[in-house]
Amino acid sequence: MERVEFVFFDAGGGHRAAATALKAVIQAESRPWDVQLANLQELVDEIDILRKYAGIRIQNFYNLLLRNDWTLGSAELMKILQLAVRTYHRPMVRLLEKYWRQTQPAMVVSFVPHFNRVLFESYRNLFPARPFVTILTDLADYPPHFWIENQKQYFVCGSQKAVTQALAAGHSDDRVFHASGMILHPRFYEPQPSEIAEERRSLGLHPERPTALIMFGGYGNRAMAQIAERLDRSSLDLQLILICGKNKKLAESLRSGRPRLRRHIEGFTNRVPYYMHLSDFFIGKPGPGSISEAVGKHLPVIVERNAWTLPQERYNTEWVQEHQVGVVLESFRHIVPAVEQLLNPETLAARRANTMRMSNRAVFEISEFLDSVLQGTAGSAQLTGSAQEGWTPQD
Repeated sequence: MERVEFVFFDAGGGHRAAATALKAVIQAESRPWDVQLANLQELVDEIDILRKYAGIRIQNFYNLLLRNDWTLGSAELMKILQLAVRTYHRPMVRLLEKYWRQTQPAMVVSFVPHFNRVLFESYRNLFPARPFVTILTDLADYPPHFWIENQKQYFVCGSQKAVTQALAAGHSDDRVFHASGMILHPRFYEPQPSEIAEERRSLGLHPERPTALIMFGGYGNRAMAQIAERLDRSSLDLQLILICGKNKKLAESLRSGRPRLRRHIEGFTNRVPYYMHLSDFFIGKPGPGSISEAVGKHLPVIVERNAWTLPQERYNTEWVQEHQVGVVLESFRHIVPAVEQLLNPETLAARRANTMRMSNRAVFEISEFLDSVLQGTAGSAQLTGSAQEGWTPQD
């Protein structure tokens, strides 16, 4: 059985989530691979300068920024991180070479940005003929030195924008695979209860009232409370499902008081597809995973883009506008008129229809693509069926 290493880190939840979802599909398909998840943070922990001098890991510092909305100036922080990666390039290469020498993987698949040159070089030094693949967990690259590096490897891109970027960087089309979207967990393809009204009732919600799902990633965000408060003070007739992730303090604060609008508060859960199934639209940050999950469950989205938006997520809001699957706000201070606009029956029907014209089968397509890479048959012929504009339409 061939060993395949999936490299991720926990800066945000999307990298681990994508790796875990793809591994689940590969195991369900009984492919003859021993897929192992490798946390890059742990592999290079001994040279994490932030941990050494401040006592906090880089990935944990990043999550702290997200949780508290300290993202203004994140583009400059990214440059500092990339400078540190270049400065510690050789020590990291040596650490990773030691790890590859122990594990002897037949293929390495990266789910992380910033570190692909280090990962590729360390692996190539030991196994020059074995494949290295980068799966972009963003809808587009944010050059330079974010996702796409100038090295002989394979790329998996979930949008036409990312494909164009990879080709423009000099990579040949036989090494660039266009999946039909971001990786979604196979749970998103499982059937859900048909009686939505009864399921809403079981959560203490009104069976017929328009329902908003509010979610800001796996660590939540205090903006959720501000959005809920603004909607509560409005005259809008709706109800809320709020998923707070691992942010217990946020969940407790949302459960307190006597709000006008009915609401169901959930902490960290693997039942996101279920809660999306019970909802009519999505409100949240413009992360590629959240947007893709919502659109995959046919929910129009309301997201925000401003100076606090992470630079690598700004294209996601353009994607929402290009495909007309939601509303992009300058600030969630304008959430009430945005919801009012979206709840117009004609608008909601049109945006929902746009989401329903899309079909994201990326997690299954990528499994096939990785198989072709390992078999040495990956090439331009395999791009023909997937290299379409946007997501592939449903049958």
